[in-house]
Parts: sequence; structure tokens; C-alpha cells
Amino acid sequence: MLVILAQLILGVTASSVLALSVNLKANQIEANADQLAGTQWDKALIALAAGLAVGLGCLAAGMAIAASGSAAISAATEKPETFFKSFLVVALAEALAIYGLIIGILLWLKL
Repeated sequence: MLVILAQLILGVTASSVLALSVNLKANQIEANADQLAGTQWDKALIALAAGLAVGLGCLAAGMAIAASGSAAISAATEKPETFFKSFLVVALAEALAIYGLIIGILLWLKL
């Protein structure tokens, strides 16, 4: 339970830092007053979406690795020939975080 709470706090913190940095970049845009109001709102929502994609993707990956990693270690100790299958399941769970990071980067580049 403590590990899940720590992962949740880390994910929210990473999302907040990403959203803040993108929002600071959005504040540096010089445009007309009419264009600036719409641009700031759009960029803030994109920054929020990028932060949520990274944060929630990493949170889901952490929870999946916590669940499948312990089972993989148990299976590998009983039958060493199942190591590759267990490793593959844990690696696929880690792919969730990578997909979230890629989506976050693509959204960030859209700004």
C-alpha cells in the first residue's frame, strides 16, 4: 500500500512539474490580446493532458510491475525455465510508462 501511495505522489508531482514548465513556456508567447486568451487556454489544456498522460501511465506501469514482478520472482524461483516468460510480462508492463511518455512528448511538441 505504501509503494502505491509513493508511486501516486511521484506521478502527480511529475505531472505538475511538466504542466508548470509547459505553462511557463506558454506565458512567453507574444501575440495580440485576442489571440493570447485562446492560445493560453489551449496550451494549458494540452499541458494538463501531457502531464496526465505521463503521470497516469507511470502510475499504471508501477502498479502492473508491482503485481507481476512479485509473481515473476516466485515463478522463477520454483521453475528457472520460466524466467524469460516472466521477464517478458514485466517488460510489457513497463511499456505502459513508455507509451505514456511518448504521448506526453508528442503533446508537448504540439505547444
